[in-house]
Amino acid sequence: MVTNQTTYTVDDIRQMLYQVFDPEIPTISVVDLGVITNISVDDMGAVSVEMTPTFVGCPAIDVMKNGVIEVLQKNGIEHPKVTVSFDTPWDSNRVTEQGKKILKDFGLAPPPKYDLVFELDILHKVSCPFCDSENTVLQTPFGPTLCRSIHYCHNCSQAFEQFKPL
Repeated sequence: MVTNQTTYTVDDIRQMLYQVFDPEIPTISVVDLGVITNISVDDMGAVSVEMTPTFVGCPAIDVMKNGVIEVLQKNGIEHPKVTVSFDTPWDSNRVTEQGKKILKDFGLAPPPKYDLVFELDILHKVSCPFCDSENTVLQTPFGPTLCRSIHYCHNCSQAFEQFKPL
């Protein structure tokens, strides 16, 4: 039984998923955020997408999962299989370069690339997303969500959040 009348490629599916946005940062797609960890299309055209939340208990993951299903169905994929998995843990290095630009344009300092050994010092070297100054200070590592910290820029006198390196 063919699931879809049109057979899509993995790249086709990925392009569709650029239309699904994080509900907390509605300018970044699930693809640029790096939460899409696997896409497959079998010989019968059945589409499977695997997602990994940015952290355990992320309240946005169900909204993103439903968004993936909705976009795929709007594109003629009748029964997409979308699973949430922790088999491939998410880390902030999965955010694309485009995603980092989107975060900065949204007013969030993007996470830096790092070797996955977290050192608190990495939270103290943050450029302001408004003026690019490094004359900033960490106010608290605990932001409005687990994946953000709060900083202050002495140059432009703006408080801002950083999407934490995780």
